[in-house]
Amino acid sequence: MDLESYEYSGMMAAAWDLLRGDTANWEDRFFYRGLIVRYGQPVLDVGCGTGRLLLDYLAQGIDIDGVDVSPEMLAICAEKAQQLGLHPGVFERVMQKLDLPRTYRTIMVPSSSFQLLTDPRDAQEAMRRFFRHLKLGGILVMPFMLLWNEPTTQRIVQGVWEVNGEAVRPEDGSTIRRWTRSTFDLAQQLESTEDRYEVLRDGAVIATEMHVRSPATRWYTQQQAVRLYEEAGFTSIHIFKEFSEEPASAEDTVFSIVGMRP
Repeated sequence: MDLESYEYSGMMAAAWDLLRGDTANWEDRFFYRGLIVRYGQPVLDVGCGTGRLLLDYLAQGIDIDGVDVSPEMLAICAEKAQQLGLHPGVFERVMQKLDLPRTYRTIMVPSSSFQLLTDPRDAQEAMRRFFRHLKLGGILVMPFMLLWNEPTTQRIVQGVWEVNGEAVRPEDGSTIRRWTRSTFDLAQQLESTEDRYEVLRDGAVIATEMHVRSPATRWYTQQQAVRLYEEAGFTSIHIFKEFSEEPASAEDTVFSIVGMRP
């Protein structure tokens, strides 16, 4: 299948919500909500996808906009919003070319979406764009995942194919299965991914779709992530353990960073 050049297309987009399952009690939902209460609205959800947080917060009366690079993910978001009677403001944009009509008190980039910017120049430009879209005293919050933290003498490490998602599609009873394999470039701190989606009926595979992203994501140490904030002009930078108010330790491989525009 000839997929579009943007990421999160085809079956990857169509099966996104199905394979994630119930996200109502994910910790980041409450973490970001607490920051919004503290630092204020309006809010920008960067990488809003199908609207997991965007639509939930909008239903709570929060003034929030969304941005995503995938028109297919945004189309799903729009369909869900219509069913809920919601009218989100959404924009199809890449992070490094962000240019929106207003500024925000809180900008969040959930699900480590910032790490999809594999070119350091794009990452730096995105940070500058975030800074410019914040009101004075506003904050940028982003989670990071350190994707490799094991001692090895290898420069390239390739994983094995693993099933990392399987669910029954309600509309036709077919099973959707996702296989994933990652390759890690340890010197460059880059991950490349291969995702194979299968549609099964009566135990037989009736359709497949491959998504190859090389590279797919860049990972950062805590020090490298903080430096990104500092270079963009952020101050009052705090680093937290996962999605909590507890300061991160050096051993934490999932951490969230909050920085303020002075």
